[in-house]
Amino acid sequence: MLKTRILTAVVLATCLIAVLFSQISIFYWVFGSLMVCLIALYEWASLAKLNQTQAIIFVAATTAVGAVCAHYWLDILNRLGYTALMGRTNFIFYFAALFWLLCVPFWLKYKFVSQHKWLMCALGVLLMTSLWLAFIFAKLISPRCVLSILATIWIADSAAYFAGKNFGKHKLAPTISPGKTWEGVYGALIGVTIFGVILYFYGGIRTPFLFLGLWLMTILGVMGDLFESLLKRQAGLKDSGHILPGHGGVLDRIDGIIPSFPLAILVIFTFFSDSFPA
Repeated sequence: MLKTRILTAVVLATCLIAVLFSQISIFYWVFGSLMVCLIALYEWASLAKLNQTQAIIFVAATTAVGAVCAHYWLDILNRLGYTALMGRTNFIFYFAALFWLLCVPFWLKYKFVSQHKWLMCALGVLLMTSLWLAFIFAKLISPRCVLSILATIWIADSAAYFAGKNFGKHKLAPTISPGKTWEGVYGALIGVTIFGVILYFYGGIRTPFLFLGLWLMTILGVMGDLFESLLKRQAGLKDSGHILPGHGGVLDRIDGIIPSFPLAILVIFTFFSDSFPA
């Protein structure tokens, strides 16, 4: 299982890097990232307890709306630029920030169970839309931006796994995800701190907010993982899907970046907007 997991991760990372540093146009990037988010939404439908027919209708509707949004956003980018697009979509980023920072901690603490499946679907659409937009804006900054944000979560996951497996004694949330420990969280924070030192001295990111940003992304990644674990437990599922050998579903693979990626882009745009192309 571990070999399969590693092989799948290597293949995915290789394909992502190849696409990021190719000359692919923003058009293909927008629709490619949309497809990833739609697959995740299909898996989210299971967590929301939709049946197969309802899930197909849900994804078909979001696909149609997503295609319209993609063309509209590309038109804004081509005519008015990234600032206009962010100005018309930033409310989605703010919603995501409020949800993850204010609502999810209480959701996890009290293990809230939603009885409204379509309300849960609407929540999934908004969260995945914020991730989709984050992918788009990160690509506009640079391929390095996308890779650095994703690498932070991957390093945090790997460090947490290593630390938890070798030193884990104190459970983080035993009723939600029994395998996670506080030692794993500390390991993740240490791992991204080392990554931050590399970025600071060799990546040219000389800002005092670098480490705060990396630590916040790590905590958000843990919250995203726990939130999906809670929804899977409530839905009676072990994995969100089976599309990725050794990892489960797409949602299982990206649960850590759903909260962290949009907030990272919001912070970059708010405080470092000169990083974007004119």
